[in-house]
Amino acid sequence: MRRITPRDIALYALLFAVVFYAVSFLQRADWEDGPDYSQIRTYFAQERVEYFTLKDNVLTLTLRDENGSDKTSTFTYELARTDFFYDDMHQLIDQQLSDGILKGYDYPPGIENAWWYSLVGPVLMVAAAGVFLFVIFRQRAAASGGPPGANHFGHARTRTLSDQSKPVTFDDVAGAEEEKGELQEIVEFLRDPERFTALGARIPKGVLLVGPPGTGKTLIAKAVAGEAGVHFLSISGSDFVELYVGVGASRVRDLFEQAKKEAPAIVFIDEIDAVGRRRGAGLGGGHDEREQTLNQLLVEMDGFGSNEGGIVLAATNRQDILDPALLRPGRFDRQIYVGLPDIRGREAILKVHAKRKPLAEDVSLTQVAQATAGFTGADLANLLNEAALLAARQHSQFITAAHLHEAMLKVIAGPEKKSRVVTDHARRLTAYHEAGHAVVIHQLPTQDPVHQITIIPRGPAGGMTISLPTEDKAYLSKKELEERIAVCLGGRVAEELVLRDVSTGASSDIQKASELARAMVTKYGMSEKLGAIAYGSESDEIFLGRSMAQARTYSEEVAAQIDQEVKHIIEQAHARCRDILTQHRHELDITARYLLDHETMDAQTFDHVFTQPDDPELAGYQA
Repeated sequence: MRRITPRDIALYALLFAVVFYAVSFLQRADWEDGPDYSQIRTYFAQERVEYFTLKDNVLTLTLRDENGSDKTSTFTYELARTDFFYDDMHQLIDQQLSDGILKGYDYPPGIENAWWYSLVGPVLMVAAAGVFLFVIFRQRAAASGGPPGANHFGHARTRTLSDQSKPVTFDDVAGAEEEKGELQEIVEFLRDPERFTALGARIPKGVLLVGPPGTGKTLIAKAVAGEAGVHFLSISGSDFVELYVGVGASRVRDLFEQAKKEAPAIVFIDEIDAVGRRRGAGLGGGHDEREQTLNQLLVEMDGFGSNEGGIVLAATNRQDILDPALLRPGRFDRQIYVGLPDIRGREAILKVHAKRKPLAEDVSLTQVAQATAGFTGADLANLLNEAALLAARQHSQFITAAHLHEAMLKVIAGPEKKSRVVTDHARRLTAYHEAGHAVVIHQLPTQDPVHQITIIPRGPAGGMTISLPTEDKAYLSKKELEERIAVCLGGRVAEELVLRDVSTGASSDIQKASELARAMVTKYGMSEKLGAIAYGSESDEIFLGRSMAQARTYSEEVAAQIDQEVKHIIEQAHARCRDILTQHRHELDITARYLLDHETMDAQTFDHVFTQPDDPELAGYQA
């Protein structure tokens, strides 16, 4: 049964008032449609009234016949106000009664309505409207994240884990063994602080979790609280900053007051970069509300002693913009990097998220982990969820390897767009473009093997050439980067060789190749002409942004040399692509014609093109 809320009560009260007022109005309209009051006065003036009664505003007259006979008739009229009738007719009624014209009347005292009766309807409407507005504003204040009322505006909008039936522990966190080891001593301190303080040890006041988005920083913080069995106060950095001056600082003070009352406790500030940005960056100056909030946070962390049983955890993926005073020892003493999981970590994360999902026998989480290099924990969870949704749409009882493969492609490039109308010329161009990528990948030793080629549109792309890594690579060599640039240009060179023309379909490939070449020259120091020097700076202005405030630390002459080196790298990769595709033109044609007929080519068929190009099964695709 649905619970009745104060808003429902206010709506019902308003509805009742409206109905009551409408009924009163209709009744008044009925009175106006009845006989006129002037007729009453006429009957009394003509001395035709023999007897009358007045009860509950209803006036009933007994009238004599106009022709002088003994017959009588009855006339009824509903008075709006009995006091008006008395003031208007009482002298005439008394005169006719004394003259014997009026034989009698029944006019009991106290039958008239009180003076406030006519005000009941409007008063009820005003009261109902007031209650309705009060409830609306109360709920709007509560929806803003804090308790209603001006006295609670400066309170911190913390969230706890009390609503979870099962606390999060380290068993729920996979692929972050080193990070859990770093935080294990935090857990032990919260469980038994005397063991550390007896030796004069001081536990870190603050721990900053740094890493890319989706790597599980918030989940790790919850696991620390679940392992230690202490209170967990969570708040976002954006909850501190408000339009009104002083609110952020007030909420910081209230947050640490709550933590001291709940000690031992963990204070978790998510996205701390929203309030912890470097001071002096921007146009607000020292009186900026955000800077005042940061100043209060620094003061509170200094006063948040280790003997109070409270530890501050914070998460961010923008460590470079945080204020140095926030990162010094005594505030955030320890910084833990939560990076992308390796192949074993990805497999462990997949096992955690696949516990309640029925997997088919052909599913190998090891292969899925191998094929998802660069995925974060959130990406892997989304991958399994998309596979489950796809299996449910197909009315399948199990999640198969095909569902996982399709979900992986959907996560990477978007859903298939088979309904898109593609001309024959566009299909041929796309087929040779993707075949060019695949042939170049196959002939370059440092590149990952081709997994699938398709000319079915996905997202903004007209086709895809997918290569799966065989191992996780933390670093890339100069040779690998040069060959990766050549792979990017493979589609463009194939168009030049076969179609004798170029299209806009290679724009993203050219952009990626240009970025890699420029990074080799300016960032990685891989140019023999310019040497191992970093040209450019990563310390951009925080307020103006990267695109507007990149500081150039080199001369115009060096800039021209950088452009020449970038062009040289691109031209070398282009010439290498042209040599490869010219030499393997036969395999290029077979792959493109196969794609035009089947739209998709798997890794086994593609390898068969190179190992046995004269196979009878491929005879139909040869020139």
